[in-house]
Amino acid sequence: MSFRGHKHQKGFEDMVKPMQLGHVNIRVKDLATSEKFYTEILGLEVTHRREHILFLSANDLSHELAISPLGDDAPGPDNARVGTNHNAWQMSSFEDLREMHQRLKDNKIEIIRMRQNSASVGIYFADPDGNENEVYYEDPDARYREGGWQGEYREKLEAVPR
Repeated sequence: MSFRGHKHQKGFEDMVKPMQLGHVNIRVKDLATSEKFYTEILGLEVTHRREHILFLSANDLSHELAISPLGDDAPGPDNARVGTNHNAWQMSSFEDLREMHQRLKDNKIEIIRMRQNSASVGIYFADPDGNENEVYYEDPDARYREGGWQGEYREKLEAVPR
């Protein structure tokens, strides 16, 4: 047993595996535009900077996000291709998620979708280059059920105007 009651597949219990995902590196058109978005909207801090890469963190780790510029003529993400769907940022509390929701609306960041299930609430939006992000709050007492997270989270965010 591990993830909140979820059983590992038989035979994988003793397998050597990574401790956790360390960071994600995304490609963007303009480093300055992305820095502004990830610091002013998500509240990340720049932890290190080089000429062609920026490292950002939401906590006291070296970084969870690295950003590399490709130039203004680079094509944006294509959701019809194999690749990363979105980066998910876990919020400390439901109130923090509400505050982030309001910040997104105040800054006219388009909400792509909101999802609620029995364990969590997530808000999806894109950065200026179309890289999708999610901010979510997960109930620390939630338990995984066979078939996934079913039902609805006990609290609701306000309806999102379209």
